[in-house]
Amino acid sequence: MGLRERKKLAAREALSWAALKLAMENGPENVRVEQIAAEAGVSPRTFNNYFSSKEEAICAIGVDRQERIRSALLARPADEPLWDAVISSVLEQYGGEPDREQVARVRLQMRHSSLQGEHLKARAAIERVLAEGIAERIGVDIRIDMYPSLVAGAVSSATRVAMDHWLNSGTEQRLVPLLTEALRAVAAGLPEPLPPRRKKPPC
Repeated sequence: MGLRERKKLAAREALSWAALKLAMENGPENVRVEQIAAEAGVSPRTFNNYFSSKEEAICAIGVDRQERIRSALLARPADEPLWDAVISSVLEQYGGEPDREQVARVRLQMRHSSLQGEHLKARAAIERVLAEGIAERIGVDIRIDMYPSLVAGAVSSATRVAMDHWLNSGTEQRLVPLLTEALRAVAAGLPEPLPPRRKKPPC
């Protein structure tokens, strides 16, 4: 990811976190775009350059994390097995153990009735972003090869299950070991791409 792309992602994330913070403090229905922009130190016009609504901004946290995962994946050594590269890229985003109570509050917020539609769109985008990164890494066309989407779906499900277990089971385990275990489990069920790598069809 180039400098310009990193700056744009940082600006999106600042707005997303500002939107989420205000939603958690006041409820999503009581947050205005002008407040989000002021919280992030930008103008409402700048907000509109990145998001079409406050709901989109609130739900964008996961999508932006997935963009970082995709960038990390594409930066991994080319000869590293795909699943090792994917798992390392995902875990990199959880390098510091998150606060359990804070994560629970965020997830509860995402279930608010006013955010349900945007949350579903964000979840679909999360899988698509990772699938595109996988396709680029292994040199296939995502429009005709479903393998990248299978991997992305499996990673998304494993992450969600590990997070649910960490939050709701009463376990004292840390999140990262649980997430590693879940990702390794799904990796065992999906093989590496078959060599030689499948190429994109000619235009």
